[in-house]
Amino acid sequence: MKPRVSHPKTAALTRVEVLVIIAILAVLVVILIPSLSAARKKAQEITCNNHLKQIGLAFRIWEGDHTNLYPMSVSTNLGGTLEYGAGGKTFRHFQVMSNELGFPIILVCPADARRPAKDFGSSFSNTNISYFIGVDADENNPQEVLSGDDNFEISGVPVKSGLLEISSNTPIAWSAARHKFSGNVALADGSVEGVNNSGLTNWLHQTSLATNRLAIP
Repeated sequence: MKPRVSHPKTAALTRVEVLVIIAILAVLVVILIPSLSAARKKAQEITCNNHLKQIGLAFRIWEGDHTNLYPMSVSTNLGGTLEYGAGGKTFRHFQVMSNELGFPIILVCPADARRPAKDFGSSFSNTNISYFIGVDADENNPQEVLSGDDNFEISGVPVKSGLLEISSNTPIAWSAARHKFSGNVALADGSVEGVNNSGLTNWLHQTSLATNRLAIP
């Protein structure tokens, strides 16, 4: 005699139950998206901060091997970039430090649309850089800005690639791009700070230079 086999009916969700589940999932997505977006932006800020710390370290290692001067103060005849200070080839200041920098990816802020170069070779250019260079930065003035996010605007107009000269009364500010009206700056003492527009104005008043020259990529 064959044993009896039970065949229970397969349970299925009703249309109403499916709609309720979809509605709950939609509500969860709406609730979680802002949190995920905020977490993503925070992660980008932290990564950008770390990139600038590595850049600052690269500068310090390089100048330690070149009579305690940054490449912007050393002639190209001696391996520096002094002659490029007034031009628009900002990438040259980073290119001479390729050994100290290691990888081009650290020259691009994760919140920037620009993409890093594969290497520091002939294809490397301003389009692979998110950070400006403080052309007159000096390790003897530790609070001078060495590098930082380049998304500046003056009177609402984005700055262009090239040498930007700003004084204490220049109406410069961070744009809404990247870090929402703020940016990261690397100082000559090796530290990195997150600075909002008010902090940027204060920096211009506190710098030891009458005119600050920034090489914008």
